[in-house]
Order: sequence, then C-alpha cells, then structure tokens
Amino acid sequence: MYVCICRQITDNQIRDLCRDGVSTMVDLKAKLGVASECGKCGKLAQTIVKEFARSTPFVNAAS
Repeated sequence: MYVCICRQITDNQIRDLCRDGVSTMVDLKAKLGVASECGKCGKLAQTIVKEFARSTPFVNAAS
C-alpha cells in the first residue's frame, strides 16, 4: 500500500529499509524522503518503523 503519495513510497519499501537497519524516522527520511513534502504520511511511516522494531527479536552479538 502507498504510504507516501508525494514520493510514491510503499509500506513494503519502508519495511525493507527497516530490515536493512533503518530504525528512526530521521534515517527513513534521509533514505526515502518520506514525510518531506506534505507530511501527511509521517504518522503512518512512524507506526511502521515502530512496529518493525517491536517485532524484531533481540539478537545478542556477543554470543
């Protein structure tokens, strides 16, 4: 589904970046430009980033 109409950004594009390590709106905005024009997509984009962060299991790098 389109999240940002201005930039033609989909929820799948946001999730793909989250899988690659993007974890903040600042990073997401830098990579895709989401919420940089009209801003109406900001809340939904933030929700997707937060949901992804909660669903990602903690990985202990020391083990």
